[in-house]
Amino acid sequence: MSHLVVERRDGIAIVTLNRPEKRNALSPEMVVRLAQFWDAAAADHALRAVVVTGAGDQAFSSGGDLGSLIPLMMRSRAPVGEWEERFAADRKQLGAALLRGAGFYKPVIAAINGHALAGGAEFVLATDLRVMAETATIGVTEVRRGLIASGGSLVRLPRQVPWAQAMELLLLGEPVPARRALEMGLVNRVVPPDQVLEVALDLARRVGLGAPVALEKTKEVMLRSSGRPLEDGFAIETQCTKENAAMDDAREGPRAFMEKRPPVYRGRAPR
Repeated sequence: MSHLVVERRDGIAIVTLNRPEKRNALSPEMVVRLAQFWDAAAADHALRAVVVTGAGDQAFSSGGDLGSLIPLMMRSRAPVGEWEERFAADRKQLGAALLRGAGFYKPVIAAINGHALAGGAEFVLATDLRVMAETATIGVTEVRRGLIASGGSLVRLPRQVPWAQAMELLLLGEPVPARRALEMGLVNRVVPPDQVLEVALDLARRVGLGAPVALEKTKEVMLRSSGRPLEDGFAIETQCTKENAAMDDAREGPRAFMEKRPPVYRGRAPR
């Protein structure tokens, strides 16, 4: 079966990392398919939100496969087979797969059904809302393998949690339980394992009540302004506000409120 399964429900894409027998470790095939998915999702105007989860009940993802993906990244062996060759032809696909960048603006929700370690934790840190099973752990464990967390965590973590907590996660390389992750502010919800996907989908549906372009522009401002001086951030905010104001939805929302009816948002639909 495919290492990545994508299902669509009413404007929501459910993306499942599908290697439960390998604790959903990131394989070359999974990485290539993920990179392709994000490109297609960005251009899909009917898509309101994305929910990412892992197959089975043991792991969200244990990170990069140490037998295939990591040796290819380190160039310690030659690629074998179609998917390894496709990955080796452009190793930057790993960064694209893990959303290592600030160019994907649709809301992404992590349904952390099991342990999220190394690259799996880095993937979680690239998402916007996070629901975690109370039995799961999350850990940026790369230093314990002689590696650096190069999937974005070294930049993201100090911006998402206080400095000392970021250092604890990155330097100790020890997984923390769900409740500790909630206390740190790493996740939004901690729930029983059988409720993780349900709660994540509920969040996705509620996010989808917002106007699509307004949602994307809100995330765009937050990502592009992060770490910049205030004046630069305000300039980005002004730019995105003007771009959103040009959308029909910016008129439909206030009009629907005054008319006491649910808004009918069209997103980037042509005029």
